[in-house]
Amino acid sequence: MRIPGDPPEASHDGDEQRRRILIVDDEATVREVVGHYLELEGFAVSQATTGLEALRMATASPPDLLILDLTLPGIDGLEVCRRLRGVSAVPILMLTARAEDVDKLIGFGFGADDYMTKPFNPRELVARVHAIMRRIQATSVPAMVFDGDFHFGGITIHQQTREVERDGLPVDLTPKEFDLLLFLVAHPKQVFTREQLLQHVWNYENYGEESTVTVHMRRLREKIERDPAKPQRLRTVWGIGYKFEP
Repeated sequence: MRIPGDPPEASHDGDEQRRRILIVDDEATVREVVGHYLELEGFAVSQATTGLEALRMATASPPDLLILDLTLPGIDGLEVCRRLRGVSAVPILMLTARAEDVDKLIGFGFGADDYMTKPFNPRELVARVHAIMRRIQATSVPAMVFDGDFHFGGITIHQQTREVERDGLPVDLTPKEFDLLLFLVAHPKQVFTREQLLQHVWNYENYGEESTVTVHMRRLREKIERDPAKPQRLRTVWGIGYKFEP
C-alpha cells in the first residue's frame, strides 16, 4: 500500500463526523493505516479481522459503511457481502488484491457499491468514502432493515404486527409510543421539533401540547434505552427537538 507523505487534514463536516465505518481485513497494517486516515477525517472506526466477526459486529451495531477485504480467513468477503445484502442496505467498499478479482466481483453481482485494488492510496480511499457518504446522506432508512422490520442494537421493531422486542423480550408500548418510535427510526439522524412530531405522529396541525411529546419521549426512553438518563438512540438536540441515532 502506498502511503502519502502527509496525513489528510481533519474534516469539519459535522454530518460525516458522526458516521461509523467498519474495516474488515486480516492485514493489521491495512486496518491501522486506513483506520488512522478515516479517524483523522472525523469518522468513528471499528475493526474486524474475519468475515464471521464482521457479520456479528454489523448485526449488533449497524455501521454506515463497510470497508471489506475480498480475501478473509473463514468465509470470504463475497460471502460476507452476500449475507449482509440479505438483511442490510449498508454501503460496501470492497478491497481486492488482484485485478482479476474485480471481474469476479462484478460478474457475481454480490452487491458491493465500490471497489479498490491493492495497493492503493489511502487518500483516494478516503475520497471514495466521502463520495459514498454524500450519496447516502439524505437516506431515510436505517442501516439494518429486513422484511420490513427495523433492527438496531438489541431492538427489533416489527412494523406489520406493531410489536417491539429488546434482547429478544417483548416491550410493552402504547400505540402512540410505537408510532413515535417508528417515525423517528424511519428517519435516522433527522432532527424534528416537538411541533413537527405533533404534526406527523399525532396529526395535530394547529393545536396540541408540546409537552405531550416530552412525556412520550421520556416513557419511550425508559422502555428502549439501556440507560434512560444517558440515551444513545433517542437523542435530544438541545433547543430544537429530537432525533434517532442508529
